[in-house]
Parts: sequence; C-alpha cells; structure tokens
Amino acid sequence: AFASVEYIMREVEWGWLIRYMHSTGASMFFVVVYLHMFRGMMYGSYKAPRELLWVVGMLIYLALMAEAFMGYLLPWGQMSYWGAQVIVNLFSAIPFIGPDLALLIRGDFVVGDATLNRFFSFHVIAVPLVLLGLVVAHLLALHDVGSNNPDGVEIKAGPKGNQWSPTAPADGVPFHPYYTVHDVFAVSMFLMVFSAIVFFAPEFGGYFLEFNNFIPADPLKTPPHIAPVWYFTPFYSMLRAITSEMMYVLVAVVVLAALLGVLKTQLSTALKGTVVGAAVVAVALMLSIDAKFWGVVAMGGAVVILFFLPWLDFSPVKSIRYRPDWHKYLYGIFVINFLILGYLGVLPPSPIGERVSQVGTLFYFGFFLLMPWWSRLGEPKPVPGRVTFQPH
Repeated sequence: AFASVEYIMREVEWGWLIRYMHSTGASMFFVVVYLHMFRGMMYGSYKAPRELLWVVGMLIYLALMAEAFMGYLLPWGQMSYWGAQVIVNLFSAIPFIGPDLALLIRGDFVVGDATLNRFFSFHVIAVPLVLLGLVVAHLLALHDVGSNNPDGVEIKAGPKGNQWSPTAPADGVPFHPYYTVHDVFAVSMFLMVFSAIVFFAPEFGGYFLEFNNFIPADPLKTPPHIAPVWYFTPFYSMLRAITSEMMYVLVAVVVLAALLGVLKTQLSTALKGTVVGAAVVAVALMLSIDAKFWGVVAMGGAVVILFFLPWLDFSPVKSIRYRPDWHKYLYGIFVINFLILGYLGVLPPSPIGERVSQVGTLFYFGFFLLMPWWSRLGEPKPVPGRVTFQPH
C-alpha cells in the first residue's frame, strides 16, 4: 500500500498532482463543511421547519468522518497505522462487547491486511454511496422547506409574486443566474486557495500530510506522539481531557445538576424522584467504569449532541442578527474554544494542555446542555416581516 502511493507520486504521469489534490481536497472539504455548519448555527438554519434538513446534514458530516478515517489508513504510513490502531482500540473500552467489537472491526488481533482491505472497500465504494444518498436526501429536504437567509425570515410564508413569477415568494430570486454567478465567484476564490496549497504547500506544514506518514508503517515502533488529522483534533482533545481526576469533576457536575433539578424546578414529586434515581445511577457508573470509556463517550457525544441542536435552542428568533448582543460574544467564545481544542489535539499531552482541554470540554458541553435556558434569556430585537437587503 505504501509503495503504491510512492509509485503514483514518482512513476504515474501527473500522479503527484492527483495525490496532492486528493489530500488537499479532503482538508479543504472539511474547512467548507465546518464553515457551512457554523453559518447554519449563526442564522438558525436548524430551527423549524428545517429540523430534518439539519439532521440529514449531520448524517453527511458523520459519513464524511467515516470516509476520512477509512481513507487515512490506506497510504500505510506510520501515522496512518498507529492512528487506526488507537481509534479502533477505543472500541475495546466499551464494557462487555468492546474487545470483540474491536476484533470485528480490525478483522485481526492487530491492524493488518484484513483491516486495510475492508477499509479500502468502505472508502472507495460503501461510504461514498451512502454519502451520495444522503446528499440527495439533503437536497430534497432543502427543496421542500427552501433556503434560509441571514434574517431568518420565512419567505414562503410571506407575500407572493415577483418579477419572474406571480406565484413565487416576493423575496425569492431564481437560482440561475443569481445563485450560480454568486457561487461561481465563491468557487473561484476557493480554487485559488486550493491551488496555492496544492502547488506550493501540499503538506501544509504537516497538518494536511503528516511527516510521520512519509515513513512506512512499522508495527514494532510506536511514534512518540500519535494525533489524528487536524479536522478531528477538537474531538480528540475532548477524549484526552477525560482523565480519572476529571471524572470527579463530572460527578460533581451531575450531583449539582440533580440538586438544581430537585430544588429549583416545579417538577412533580415523581419526576424529582426520577431525576435523583438517574443521578445516582449515573454517578455509580461514572465511578465504576474506567475513564477511558467515558473519554470515548465524550468524543462521540460531542458530535451526537449537534444532532439535537434544533430541540435545544429555545430562542424565539432564528438569526444571530436579532438575538441579544451577548449571544454573539457567547458564539464567539464557542468558536475560539473549538479552535483551541483543535490546536491542543495536535500537540503532545502536557499538564497545562490537559487542564485547558478539560475546561474547553466543559464549556463545549455546557454551551449545548444549558442552551434551553440561556437561549431564552435577554430581549431579542424585532424581526422584520420581510428580508432586509441593502445593496453595496
């Protein structure tokens, strides 16, 4: 597998270009996906009536993560091999079924030829077909509810009739030529950046193509520091943040949440009893099961919690434009926190990095789990009945 990549680079005509377009395309695709998700969060594109659109989009994100992980093993470099070994071994942390599940995924007791062949099949055929189906579903869901806008105004519910059609929404414009020209400009800017990276910095300082991956995989020699590709590092940071010490902090958080639920809410006695019982069970599990398992739960939960965003946000308005100003600062801190977690995930473990990633992990989950409360606070600005547009 390693030799085949080197053959493509050295012997196949323009093989180096194909390889660098592939590796740069993967990273740049995730840049676009993260920007797309952030824009959706900014303008409330996950709120009714677009819940299904958001959930399908998140399924696409999950499939992209699977596609990237499967493909990462294929060059059979040191980081490819040991990255796959670490991630597959995480499944062994699941109580009872973990070791057998890890064995099933690998197809062997270590990452080997069986793993490589099945990952190749998934990367080239299975996951792309799933992605294709999800993209079609995403477009169908979008066609049904229509695009959102920076004002968060539902143009389909507004007045009808414009210069192109008497039945179309008054504030709508045809896809062509308006969106096509608009998107051609965006694509051209993207391709300029993409081409600059492909031709002048394809490794991008070791972030797009790690230096360790230019060394053939050696099962007998573990690299001093194993890290995933940059687009997975925020979640990898959360995995590493869950230590035995951190478990006591999380237990304290669960106990505090249960106390607030019992003392400060108007729940019935039966529901309060359920809250206390659930908290006792959660604390018992957290103290009895190894921290490694809870690290895996945190890493998976960080992605899964995004699926529930439409039902966590109770703000009466969609767009950040009309929310209280402090919401903007909170979203800004969230972005900075996510970037810091990503940066720490690239670095080797350190005591300071561990503490910062633990605080960042608590903030990340706090942002979403407390959203039903903080999203309702503050006085929103009046939302216009129609899309506002000031030409430049």
